[in-house]
Amino acid sequence: MNAFIELILLSLLVLSLSLITPVYAKQEHGQYEKSSSITLSQEQQDLVNIEVEVLKARNLEYNIYAPGEIQANGYTSYLVSPRVDSVVMKRHKALGDHVEKGEKLVTLFSESVAEAQASLKVSKAEWMRVKQLGRKAIGDNRFIKVKIGFELANARLLAFGLSKQAVGDDSIPLGEYSLTAITSGAILTDEFQQGQRVEAGHALMLLSDESQLWVIARIQASIQSDLPIGTLAQVKVGNRFYPAKVSQEAHIIDEKTRTRVIRLLIDNPEDSLHPGEFADVYFSMSTKASVLVEPENAIMRSADGDWLVFIETQDDQFTSIEVNLGRIMGEYREIFGLEAGTKVVTVGAFFVASEIAKGGFDPHGH
Repeated sequence: MNAFIELILLSLLVLSLSLITPVYAKQEHGQYEKSSSITLSQEQQDLVNIEVEVLKARNLEYNIYAPGEIQANGYTSYLVSPRVDSVVMKRHKALGDHVEKGEKLVTLFSESVAEAQASLKVSKAEWMRVKQLGRKAIGDNRFIKVKIGFELANARLLAFGLSKQAVGDDSIPLGEYSLTAITSGAILTDEFQQGQRVEAGHALMLLSDESQLWVIARIQASIQSDLPIGTLAQVKVGNRFYPAKVSQEAHIIDEKTRTRVIRLLIDNPEDSLHPGEFADVYFSMSTKASVLVEPENAIMRSADGDWLVFIETQDDQFTSIEVNLGRIMGEYREIFGLEAGTKVVTVGAFFVASEIAKGGFDPHGH
């Protein structure tokens, strides 16, 4: 009985070895290294749609995709905030309003401003008296001291955020002052209420010129592509595409998302784009020299982490070979370790790997 079982097992082993034949993968010096392989009939290949293509060096045009977000242009935006502790008396503009340069945004009251205005009134009166008497009548030291005192009182109010017109307007109640628009644009935020006491530096409004916005694109850190300033891109928001240009590139990798941040400038003359909208960013790229590339789905990973492709060494006979990977180029990957002219499985690599594994061979060739 035991001899009969051994005979059956031996027959099965011979049968399995007849299906999987050792072949040799070409190395740099024309030699071949023993590796596992499998023979697949043409019927089997047609059944699972295996496709084989001859590897050729070529110039490649491709797109790099990156998720993005529309943001306010930080270089044309202005944060409206008091420079001294104040109380909000009245708002003149609200969220979403478009304002022109010089328009009033909010009126506030501050005890410090009141003291500075009172000091200015005294300094101004003294300066007008001394100026009328003249330098010779009161002496150089007294003349210069009074003049500097007046200029300092004036400068203090300007430092508090009052306009030059407001500083010289004696009709304005003591302590009351208004913040005006430094630039034309839209009010994107207005985080305050009337009657609220706010500290110096508290953000009351964000005012932004939306004629040109930022697009913040996040590219995978593994994509090593040169994107110099001025590189053109297409930005898709909703169902519409907009042209954009690279303006800046971060030199660090974001710790949370592990992505590289690319900043683009996008024109918005029709006011159809708004900060906070999500976008799809496509960078149009091309290789400067011919390269060897394969589709991403043609490249497999072995159990020990090496990258493999499957090549056809003879008619209907396939084997694995180890390769090194280079740049990601859209749906393709630059590869090293293969010569031009090699027949590579571009579709169906997973099936070939599975069939080799069924035969008890490591696709890596170990």
